[in-house]
Amino acid sequence: MADYYYHESSFIDDGAKIGNGTKVWHFSHIMSGAIIGKNCSIGQNVNVGSKAVIGNGVKIQNNVSVYDDVILEDDVFCGPSCVFTNVINPRAFIERKNEYKKTIIKKGASIGANATIVCGVTVGEYALIGAGSVVTKDVPDYALVYGSPAKHIGWVCKCGEKMKSPFVCCSCGAEYVLDGDKVKHK
Repeated sequence: MADYYYHESSFIDDGAKIGNGTKVWHFSHIMSGAIIGKNCSIGQNVNVGSKAVIGNGVKIQNNVSVYDDVILEDDVFCGPSCVFTNVINPRAFIERKNEYKKTIIKKGASIGANATIVCGVTVGEYALIGAGSVVTKDVPDYALVYGSPAKHIGWVCKCGEKMKSPFVCCSCGAEYVLDGDKVKHK
């Protein structure tokens, strides 16, 4: 017996794996083979592909499609209508399913509303992608990026607040160090 909630208007295909405590809201479709962890919130009108992997504690807001070969690690936040792709050069008349590129959103990262994540990139742990941004290249851990194309603007704390030098969070007091071009929790 399933120990997760799903709204009666949603479709959960046989073979989908959904963890305890997860909630699947109105008009969503979870395809056979999809893996969704525990205590997730899958918003209204969300599609999860058969080769998508979603970790524990993930929140996916309304109108998001998590396509094949997209991996969302634990505690990822996907804002309303954010977009993932899985083919670099799509054509309606050419099938390119064997060309899907893996996209990885690392633990604790947040993606703003209406942002686009082009396939083949990795978004680092606790990174923050600004609303409406277009991410075309890898994003480091704790990085704040926004724009089209997204540019690295600064650093954010694990709690999501923008940090100023010397890398101490004004909100929670957490300390970080700059190691080359990467920021690490102290």
